[in-house]
Amino acid sequence: MSEVKVPAAAVSGRSGSRLLSRLVQQRATLFWAAVVLLVVLAALLSPLLSPHDPLKGNIREGLLGPSADHWLGTDKLGRDVLSRLLYGARVALLAGLEAVGIAALIGIPLGLLVGYLGGWPDRIAMRIVEGVMSVPFLVLAIALISVLGPGLTKSMAVVGVVYAMTLLRLTRGQALAAREELYVDGVRVAGAGDRRILFRHILPNITPPLIVQVTLMIAGAIIAEATLSFLGLGVQAGQASWGSMLSDAQASIRESFFLALPPGLAILLTVLAFNQVGDGLRDLFAREAKGGSLGVNPVHHESGSGQPPPPGLVAADPLLRVRDLTVSFPQPGAGRVTVVQGVSLDVAKGEILGLVGESGSGKSVTAMSLLGLVPDPGRVAASAVELDGRELTGLSFEELRKVRGGAIGVVFQEPIASLNPAYTVGDQVAEVLREHEGLSRAQARARVVELFEQVHIPEPDKRIRDYPHQFSGGMAQRVMIAMALACRPRLLVADEPTTALDVTVQGQVLDLLLELRAETGMSILLITHDLGVVADVADRVAVMYAGQIVEGGPTEDVFRRPAHPYTEGLLASLPRNVRRAGRLPSIPGVVPPPSAWPVGCHFADRCPYARPQCLETPVELSARGDDRATRCVRAGELTLAGVGDVPAAGEPLPPAAGRPVVKADPPLISTRIEKRP
Repeated sequence: MSEVKVPAAAVSGRSGSRLLSRLVQQRATLFWAAVVLLVVLAALLSPLLSPHDPLKGNIREGLLGPSADHWLGTDKLGRDVLSRLLYGARVALLAGLEAVGIAALIGIPLGLLVGYLGGWPDRIAMRIVEGVMSVPFLVLAIALISVLGPGLTKSMAVVGVVYAMTLLRLTRGQALAAREELYVDGVRVAGAGDRRILFRHILPNITPPLIVQVTLMIAGAIIAEATLSFLGLGVQAGQASWGSMLSDAQASIRESFFLALPPGLAILLTVLAFNQVGDGLRDLFAREAKGGSLGVNPVHHESGSGQPPPPGLVAADPLLRVRDLTVSFPQPGAGRVTVVQGVSLDVAKGEILGLVGESGSGKSVTAMSLLGLVPDPGRVAASAVELDGRELTGLSFEELRKVRGGAIGVVFQEPIASLNPAYTVGDQVAEVLREHEGLSRAQARARVVELFEQVHIPEPDKRIRDYPHQFSGGMAQRVMIAMALACRPRLLVADEPTTALDVTVQGQVLDLLLELRAETGMSILLITHDLGVVADVADRVAVMYAGQIVEGGPTEDVFRRPAHPYTEGLLASLPRNVRRAGRLPSIPGVVPPPSAWPVGCHFADRCPYARPQCLETPVELSARGDDRATRCVRAGELTLAGVGDVPAAGEPLPPAAGRPVVKADPPLISTRIEKRP
């Protein structure tokens, strides 16, 4: 299958389309953006919209109330309030742009530079920033203006310099974090210079928080201009400004309190609008970065068949029972796209069920949806999700919180990334105990030591005071397992717990899971794409592809006699402990995106046995014997190769049906150095 290269412009276009789609859904942000646009238009069109000259007035018409000729009345000098309000919008926006522009020109490049360089330049710059920011903003601004002299341009330049310190600190912090990322190391190894790394790779990745901060600073600059103009340090006497209008209104407050309302409301609405737009941009960019909001999306009950799946995916005494689980996400131009379709399975008490498949098959999304951890705007629905007879669909956040960490423990695939670097590992495990079991600090500490002993962390009474960076990957994974076991869960969800670990450590982690299963009797849902791991530890296996379970059954039966071509392809792609030559067989192509899934068999475009009928209608899971399930319309006529059918050296698997049945029973494949008896 040839590789399709997507132009960068197309990728950028899709990203922009996603942002626009999310922005359209943020109605509050759109409303306040419309208010900002209205203020901008009023400022730009003030010469056309103003009914009178804002600087000229008739003192004999001073302090008039609203009328047809003067919609908002006149001030004490007889000047039209509406005209001055419109021209004041121009002053406010120009002041905000000047201050923020100066702040960005000074703060962003300097922050980027000192954050990237570190060392003495960073220390000196931060001491200066701390000194400037230790003085109250207005006090510093007034002191500098008293030296430079009053005036709008000078006062806003001072405000811009003060704001530059805030932007410098923000940019420096973002650059410090970004320079440690692997993509920066990658381009540095590729020979990129510092300038290219800074402006081509780091700056684009830290732009979203800077945009949000700049938006909020415009609101602050408008308030600063009004304050300084009110004190006579901004625009000079006679010029139209919201701050000077408030100053004039104060002088005649006894004769007419109404004069303070127009400029006061204008400042309030404009500043509030910019702040709300800034908050909206923050949420918008956060969702773009994370793929969803930080909130969880519980499982909603949805009427369905609720019928048990075929043999191989059901258990006589299930601890976990899942029926018709579906997960969907919105996609611009395609409505809601289903990424997990009608998954039904059981996990028996004390059993290890392996959920396997290539990356992108939906394994992790399936597991996280059971816990209500699919991020918004994803939607999770199922006709039943039961844990030891208790229905989990429809539970509130607070009810699900008691299940997570309590009845169900989770081990994620990246232990270092899952642990908070700011706290010791002992504090993080103890937090689970204090939250769910209400233990005191001393009791929680004692229990953490027991847990560390249980997962074989040496010198646990000392290691609980260490931070995550002081642990190797294997030891950090043991900490995650200890955290997951803290409240003695009945079900452990292990999401690729051996990823990125060397083979020896993988074996130790797997042995630990088996040992803990034997000691506690808990069930384990093991998510992995490593069939060697499944062969070592799983009692049953469910094979997942493109959002669907395509095969299930006892591990040994599935490995020796696969019933689905995808399972056969996975087994053929694994290295084996036999002599062979040539290239290792592989499944051509990749898992298609959910929006490209066909109506029929999702594996059809990669399957060597596909026929036209495979694409005509959806393929349902069907029974294959007494203990197997498969999703293949040709299951009855194909004899597929399992681990006992090793091709000749350098030869691929036969492309047609009618293969010989396995005659020998060699041991199942294993990726471990030392095979367990």
